[in-house]
Amino acid sequence: MFAPDKLQQHIVANVRQFVERHVTPVASALEHRDEYPHEIVAGMKELGLFGCNVPEEYGGLALSYTTFALVIEELARGWMSIVGPIGTHSVICDIINRFGTDEQKRAFLPGLASGERRGGLALSEADAGTDVQRLRTTATRVAGGYRINGSKMWITNGRYGNTFVLAAKTDAKAEPPYKGISAFIVEKGPGFNVVRDIDKLGYKGVETCELHFENFFVPEANLIGGRENEGFKHVMTGLESERINVAARGVGLARAAFEDTIQYAQQRHTFGKPICEHQTIQIKLAEMGTKIEAARLLTYSAADKKDRGERCDLEAGMAKLFATETAQEVALEALRIHGGAGYAKDFNVERYYRDAPLLIVGGGTNELQRLIIAKGLLAKHPAK
Repeated sequence: MFAPDKLQQHIVANVRQFVERHVTPVASALEHRDEYPHEIVAGMKELGLFGCNVPEEYGGLALSYTTFALVIEELARGWMSIVGPIGTHSVICDIINRFGTDEQKRAFLPGLASGERRGGLALSEADAGTDVQRLRTTATRVAGGYRINGSKMWITNGRYGNTFVLAAKTDAKAEPPYKGISAFIVEKGPGFNVVRDIDKLGYKGVETCELHFENFFVPEANLIGGRENEGFKHVMTGLESERINVAARGVGLARAAFEDTIQYAQQRHTFGKPICEHQTIQIKLAEMGTKIEAARLLTYSAADKKDRGERCDLEAGMAKLFATETAQEVALEALRIHGGAGYAKDFNVERYYRDAPLLIVGGGTNELQRLIIAKGLLAKHPAK
């Protein structure tokens, strides 16, 4: 069983207290109104959560991947949507810290750490989600920088964010196509257009946007690492940490659904006794609890390997796959145990049921994770 150390326990306790005081009492109302949680985000800023994975020299908390995953789990347990503002934000912090020039780190990381800068990852497009290398947004070299033209989809923090890592083609003829992708740090300005907020099944409150770029100028100094055509490596390395993040969200959501359900099962009576005394319900609870614990172990095993500086695409893929499938299964079982009450907006269970599917398709679909896992296993166990 994974056991956090004393520092991790202290951090988690502070986050849990924040969630119980400032998130849980208002989450349902905000979610049903699809209202951006400005006060909650401001509170997370005060806690320093926008700088979780930013080095201390730039004003961040410099948390380990394991500790950050614990924070994400606790936030998602309260309301999965509030992870959005710091989720992809943390991905671009990771990318800039790993691959940015010293000047780029000094220019952007302090603001990202404080939360004055709100970050997003402008990667996915209408026809380039899982197949990232097929993106069509272009970056054409001009005097002093580049002109960006194209569109991006599913961009968290697209409306309220102000600093993005954007992937675009600098060499449209490159083969394979990923060798022609570059990554840029971009700030909103003329030619950067937020087209619309996408109306979603779940994951409400936080904005998910379509962006359009029309001759949008980016200074040459904002080309990450100062080198063209290395953007695919930059974003894919960032996505490895994002998959651990998404796995932690799955654990948090599954915990919330399970905790609500095991309480309800002890309070709800049928046929003269609490429903938790019926064998069918006991079997469901046992499977839910077991899968959640397994998901946690996979998640923190992957995070620990990342903390050791080792490649963990196999482990991150396993964690993301299992934790998010578990979240979906547990949310459905929670609804079934609640019966008709679970289908009503009076309980949080229907929200968990609507939120969970995003985790299966976001951060790289689970079908893709299975391919990554299979490839990793074959490389790990070659034929003799």
